[in-house]
Amino acid sequence: MTAGATTASGRPAKEREKAMRLEEIGFYTLSDERARTACADSPLRRCELVLTERCNLKCPYCRGLPSDCVGDVSLAHGKELISLWAGWELDNIRFSGGEPMLHPHIGDFVSHASSNGIKRIAVSTNGTASFGRYERLVSLGANDFSVSLDAGCCSIGDAMAGDIPGAWGKAAETIRRLSKLTYVTVGIVFTETNAAHAVETVMFADSLGAADIRIIPSAQYNRAVASLLDLPRDVLDRHPILRYRIRHMAEGRNVRGIGEDDSQRCAIAMDDVAVAGGWHFPCIIYLREHGAPIGPADRSMRARRREWFLSHDTHKDPICSGNCIDCVVDYNNKWERFHGGM
Repeated sequence: MTAGATTASGRPAKEREKAMRLEEIGFYTLSDERARTACADSPLRRCELVLTERCNLKCPYCRGLPSDCVGDVSLAHGKELISLWAGWELDNIRFSGGEPMLHPHIGDFVSHASSNGIKRIAVSTNGTASFGRYERLVSLGANDFSVSLDAGCCSIGDAMAGDIPGAWGKAAETIRRLSKLTYVTVGIVFTETNAAHAVETVMFADSLGAADIRIIPSAQYNRAVASLLDLPRDVLDRHPILRYRIRHMAEGRNVRGIGEDDSQRCAIAMDDVAVAGGWHFPCIIYLREHGAPIGPADRSMRARRREWFLSHDTHKDPICSGNCIDCVVDYNNKWERFHGGM
């Protein structure tokens, strides 16, 4: 956020962020109540399990996973983790990859999460699997899908998928049909290749009927897309997360990065877990930027995460300082206000 930036209401942007309730952001896992009560012993609010590094697309911005996180999660280990998290009163779980639809047991994991009482069961996908497979996951308990769609036309879309013919069309049709069955968000990553077509992409995603649209620059690009400030008001009104991020662009704040006045602690690590290859990481962004894990994914996770939280200065960590996502920055700032920094 630039110094002296103001909101449309005339208030300084920093004051607007202080007054903002986390519920306004649009991510249902984030709330003022979570920030007020989060600690090493509170219920888990969100866990993400990377099922496989395998993917049928070759998106040019994708960094893949660290070498020690490759391979498919076994059915036994996946169920063991889900049961462990459920015992810690987990509210929300997400299955991702790679492409999680390539994992042979994704249906078993969704079913196991549902039978363990986990309320929100999400799947992040590129949308290219057969639609019947998505329907089956819905029938097993999945109630949130994030589908990637990085363009508003097939030529750019297929190029963004690694020159895979038909990939964009399959993803668009999946979003259109799946949005009629359950909660669906569209994830749009912007790079040098597609940024000039940003408005077209967002408008097309809106036409598909998705509940929300999540825009984010790739780590390599990491800049605002100014043309998005011209999006129609009615489109922003339909999509809270999109509106949240466009407001930040208007204030001169990027999606990625921690400002000098932001919290130096990552409180979200205490009740939020990202696991790949048998290791747990501070967050999913830290994992995807190939940061070091906190430790093995076992019963010691909660204690180890608290230790990491207490000892880690996010301003001194280049992955955190350069890549932390705006909603997590706002959450950590809110946590610090509630708890006085500890």
